[in-house]
Amino acid sequence: MKPLLLFFFSLLTLSGRAQTTGAVQGTVQAGSQPVPFASVGLKGSGQGVTVDEAGRFTLPNLPTGPYRLVVSAVGFQPLERPLTIMAGQTTTINLRLSAVPAALAEVVVTGVSRATELRKSPVPVAVLSKREVNLNSNGNLIDAAVKGVPGLSAVTTGPNISKPFIRGLGYNRVLTLYNGLRQEGQQWGDEHGIEIDQYDIDRIEVVKGPASLIYGSDAVAGVINMLPKLPNGLAGRLHGEALSEYQTNNNLIGTSLGLNYNQRGWQYAARGSYRLAQAYRNALEGRVYGTAFRELNLTGLAGVEKTWGSTHLTATLYDNFQEIPDGSRDSLSRRFTRQIFEGEQDDIKNRPLVPAAELGTYRINPLHQRIQHYRLLSRTQLRLGTGELHALLGAQQNVRREYNHPTAPNQAGLAVALNTYNYDLRYAAPAWHGLEATVGLNGMHQRNHNQDATDFPIPDYQLTDVGGFGYLKKTFGPLDLSGGLRYDTRLLRWADFYVGPNPATGFDGQLTAAEAGGQAPQFAAFRTRYGGLSASLGATYSFSERLVLRANVARGYRAPNITEVGSNGLDPGAHIVYLGNRSFGPEFSLQQDIGLSAYLPDAELSASVFNNHINNYIYQARLTDAAGQPVVIVPGNATYQYQQGRAQLYGGELTVNLHPQAAPAWALSNSLAYVTGLNRAADQVETHGAAARYLPLIPPLRTRTELRLTQQRARGRFTNAYLRAVLDYNAPQNRFYALDDTETRTAGYALLGLGAGTGLLGGADKREVLQLFLQLDNAFNTVYQSHLNRLKYFEYYATTPNGRRGIYNQGRNFSLKVVVPF
Repeated sequence: MKPLLLFFFSLLTLSGRAQTTGAVQGTVQAGSQPVPFASVGLKGSGQGVTVDEAGRFTLPNLPTGPYRLVVSAVGFQPLERPLTIMAGQTTTINLRLSAVPAALAEVVVTGVSRATELRKSPVPVAVLSKREVNLNSNGNLIDAAVKGVPGLSAVTTGPNISKPFIRGLGYNRVLTLYNGLRQEGQQWGDEHGIEIDQYDIDRIEVVKGPASLIYGSDAVAGVINMLPKLPNGLAGRLHGEALSEYQTNNNLIGTSLGLNYNQRGWQYAARGSYRLAQAYRNALEGRVYGTAFRELNLTGLAGVEKTWGSTHLTATLYDNFQEIPDGSRDSLSRRFTRQIFEGEQDDIKNRPLVPAAELGTYRINPLHQRIQHYRLLSRTQLRLGTGELHALLGAQQNVRREYNHPTAPNQAGLAVALNTYNYDLRYAAPAWHGLEATVGLNGMHQRNHNQDATDFPIPDYQLTDVGGFGYLKKTFGPLDLSGGLRYDTRLLRWADFYVGPNPATGFDGQLTAAEAGGQAPQFAAFRTRYGGLSASLGATYSFSERLVLRANVARGYRAPNITEVGSNGLDPGAHIVYLGNRSFGPEFSLQQDIGLSAYLPDAELSASVFNNHINNYIYQARLTDAAGQPVVIVPGNATYQYQQGRAQLYGGELTVNLHPQAAPAWALSNSLAYVTGLNRAADQVETHGAAARYLPLIPPLRTRTELRLTQQRARGRFTNAYLRAVLDYNAPQNRFYALDDTETRTAGYALLGLGAGTGLLGGADKREVLQLFLQLDNAFNTVYQSHLNRLKYFEYYATTPNGRRGIYNQGRNFSLKVVVPF
């Protein structure tokens, strides 16, 4: 009897459920096209689903009653509709979303927990497309980004060496990424750039502000993420592009061939690029000896993208031969000279002149560096219901050699090999009552090894980073709040490292403890652990779809790098003896950002200001003796010792872009960027006065104005034709770190650029078969020095016949770039 009663009770229960539940199904479209992977949910219920590739969705087994159906998708206005679930019925509803203006719908994947619309980011984020990069003539990828992003600058050592700075902070405070993988390649050094193929990058995203919450140490100033393009185009056909460019100033020749193929979700891509250039020139000095380079890049990708997610494996090779300038020249003629002897036999004032034939050649001179970078990267994204799991694994090897011995050209002065292993795991949980949560764990392990060399600025070392974070985001109508916490730890260690004479080479070399015979190690054993808490709280408020206010306050963390703590030797490429400090603690910054953006029918306006206080700020200062004279440890090379104190940086950016609807072919873009860096170390300022008031390597006020005329529709075979004029102005830099003549005043200058280009249509389908870009930079051949040009300080004489000191920047340059897509 009891089993029978239970049976009837179960039937009644199921019958009751059938009568008190219902379902809703439908589609999400924009115009006549589906919106795949949009989010559909019932407000306040926790019930939600992601629509499929065809825009269809179903929410089954819903309790009866009234609801508010909420639909959202990146690039579209959120939609909210009333809905009543009827017992035993399936309600069908078709939802249509409205696209927001393109400038508002821009999606970024850097510096946030998941793909986010640009307007939703509480910190300033700038995006640069491949076409914008192609419009300019660039010596390297960082220079391309500097031209397009206000607040971004670069410390340079010739046309192929640029170190990115964001709002006055650089080196290990700016994290550079290749497709999300942090770039690790001895970035503490001045004399080499990033190891990335500029022809392979489809998009550059720049976060201006602390991003330590997501990435950990080394992102205290911001992030630059360089994203390659995934294979696309008609499935089952081979696609790609061939690129060739020529620049007249240094006779740069660049070629690149990219191929991609996709079929049933499987994706494959490959690219090979080669660039070579002679020494660059300017109107004052002619060709600048030691600035030629030769660079090879190879890239391969294989992956799959399905409804469950995607996974991709990328392998890259970078091989660069880069000359090393030292600025030596004849005292009267100011012609460049070259080093042929070493030690006491090397008389800097009587070095021989560089023959003209060696200035205008593609051959790399004996004093050069070679940088090889190998990268293996795996990225996986899994869709788990309405949540997402992201996994990144990477392995890199960076091998850097500097050949600085003219009497032994095959003997490297510096030779280091850095192996790095990275991991990054993030889980973006399904939205719960409108709350988006992301948790993550990332870090890296490094081993650096000195190879057969004669100079050892840093020891062999091991470094291990581990960090975890939690990030939350919640929308309250027009208000978006986001923030999170993170904790990082870094273990840095090395054993005793001995250096002494090597009879086989005649130079110094690495010794074992037994070979050292009781002498003190150049680098005594060291082991310490750093740790720090990062935090961020930000908000964006949309007064309307076209007016957005954003604010953010963040605490950033950065552990000292190897050279700041452990350096004790000559870096031959930089011509500097670096001395570190083992007692340094981590840097902590507290930065406030506020910005306002307006997206009007005829204009886009954006203004942002920031204020950044940094405790334990680390910087370089020239070492002096008790009499105030520069200390010289290695003749012909300066000596710098790292210092730590307090600093403040403040400034902002302003952009005004006009694109009148009445004249859509015309566009006027204007930008302004300003930053001041103050040394808040009381002992420095009290002791040295105004000379120590400002921080080193602070860019001057900069404005950039561009007028562009663009063809609106194809005429005959011509499409996307344009004309442009660009005026780039850098104000005088009178606020500089003047202590011990570390820096000097830099005069202001203005550079005019002119450009033109077009696309050509061909074939029966009238597709674009060729893109042509012409650009003339520094049209008036202006003689100038950038304040962040390291060559400005490459000078051996106290006075010069023409009153000009140091090396000047590149003169007039005409570039021709041809891209053939297929």
